[in-house]
Amino acid sequence: MARVDQTGDWESRYAPGLSEFESLALSAYARLPENFRTLTVSDLIIEVEDFPSDEIFEDMGLETPFDLLGLFEGRGLSERFTIETGEMPNRIRLYRRPILDYWAENEETLGDIITHVLIHEIGHHFGLSDADMERIEAAAE
Repeated sequence: MARVDQTGDWESRYAPGLSEFESLALSAYARLPENFRTLTVSDLIIEVEDFPSDEIFEDMGLETPFDLLGLFEGRGLSERFTIETGEMPNRIRLYRRPILDYWAENEETLGDIITHVLIHEIGHHFGLSDADMERIEAAAE
């Protein structure tokens, strides 16, 4: 039985670095439905880091740095009507290495995983159900 080369162009590819990963995340965010993106208030910052900081690691009681794929930090809908000074913009942190590890172990595209993490970080922060988030993911495809 002959074997067929299925490597495509993977032989010369590297895992995406922080800047490529950020571009993937910004592209995924831009494809989300407009009404969902408005939940983040305004000027959402998407940051990509290799792993959660030591402070986040300890605050969340993680067992390993691979346990957290992303984190939303900011103000929810119920907090919008209070006046705060010196307020920071809403932020999503995506953790590149844990996401790449998840990607290597599952049969999903990297873009789909990043989209899923973005939707869930925003959705859980605003109290959306898993069914709501599944509908949003379907609309983003």
